Amino acid sequence: MVATGALAGVLAGLLGVGGGIVIVPVLSVILAVLGVEPAILMHVAVGTSLLTIVPTSISSARSHARRGAVDWSLIKRWAATIVVGAILGGLAAGQLRSAQLSLVFAVIALAVALFMLLRREGQPLFQGLPRTPLDQPIPLTMGVISTLMGIGGGTLGVPLLSACAYPVRQAVATASVFGLLIAVPGSIGFVVSGWGHPDLPPFSLGYPNLLGLVCIAPLTIVFAPLGAKIAHTIRPGLLRVLFALFLIATAVKMLLAALGIF
Repeated sequence: MVATGALAGVLAGLLGVGGGIVIVPVLSVILAVLGVEPAILMHVAVGTSLLTIVPTSISSARSHARRGAVDWSLIKRWAATIVVGAILGGLAAGQLRSAQLSLVFAVIALAVALFMLLRREGQPLFQGLPRTPLDQPIPLTMGVISTLMGIGGGTLGVPLLSACAYPVRQAVATASVFGLLIAVPGSIGFVVSGWGHPDLPPFSLGYPNLLGLVCIAPLTIVFAPLGAKIAHTIRPGLLRVLFALFLIATAVKMLLAALGIF
């Protein structure tokens, strides 16, 4: 889990994903080995991932903000709606089975990865985001789905902003702030929905596990600035391909888990 924290930190800064795209599948394997009840295994993995994303997103967002890459006007427009979506997603997760959460994770991640790989660089689908209030369903949906997947705002935010003519570096930087807006209320939702469950592993606060937080979060904080630095030095096209490849690998693993194959 310590090694996972280091890798998640680099990815948080590099791709704006909050590290959850790595943390959730790794935690699902670790928790299975430790004998956590299968019915809540993904709930614990997702809830713990969201909790670790809080400090990671803070570190990553600060690094990007110092470089002036965050679109703060968009953050102001979307912040409240993202928070509402994250709360709804956290509460809804308590009504889903582990296999259903795995399936949500796999399908969305694979769709986003294919979009990122197949879309040509410099050819956005749209010339900008819809005007307020027509754009509000976008952050609401992003908040709900990201919370159900246990990820920051990057997995959906980066391709979404890229499709709307945002430069990839600005998309990554802005998505790192989305991650914080999602992780805080999402974690609270998982605490509430999992509170008092009889099969929770030791050191749990609802579904989120504090031992996982202690093992992972310090390394993500240390390594997130390194990822942000790399993001501002490599070619944008390579950044997009790396993002997509990580998503594909993770999606395949989670899909196999949802189908009971792996």
